[in-house]
Amino acid sequence: MVGDSCVREQAQAKPYASHAAPRQVLTLLIALAALGFVLPIVDSTVRDWNPRTFRHGPWGVPGLHKGIDIFAPRGRDVVSAVPGIVVYRGEPGIGGHVVAVRGPRWRILYYAHLEPPKTDAGGAAPLPRFVGRGTRIGAVGTSGKAAGKAPHLHHAVVPLVSLPWRYSHATQG
Repeated sequence: MVGDSCVREQAQAKPYASHAAPRQVLTLLIALAALGFVLPIVDSTVRDWNPRTFRHGPWGVPGLHKGIDIFAPRGRDVVSAVPGIVVYRGEPGIGGHVVAVRGPRWRILYYAHLEPPKTDAGGAAPLPRFVGRGTRIGAVGTSGKAAGKAPHLHHAVVPLVSLPWRYSHATQG
């Protein structure tokens, strides 16, 4: 199964190494820079993910994987890729601890499998709240469906307004 081989390759490769093709990496970097995005994990590079996880279930489940998994050590800071408004923070299900940021062009940036948030005496800031590009919003973890797997961030960008003619019936996301 394609997903199994992807997981096996990830486990056998040097820690957090990618098999990204140079052309794919360059295209992604240009797109991120043009949109004003920063990579959502502090000190991460384009080598920290496998581009095949866009098209295949990286954890052994076939189908379209609606997002990208960026591998990093547990606890590394996750930052907002764009300036925006944190509209959700919680633990809704398979994503584990998640944060959703409404960014430019009414896009929702979804950050999943985060470490449980550390609470202080004052509690968490109320929502909604503004965050700048590069503002810490969490830490890499293995919450939700990622329990027992390599620590990573599942990151996705989705439109806030649904376009029914572009709807995907894929099972994973």
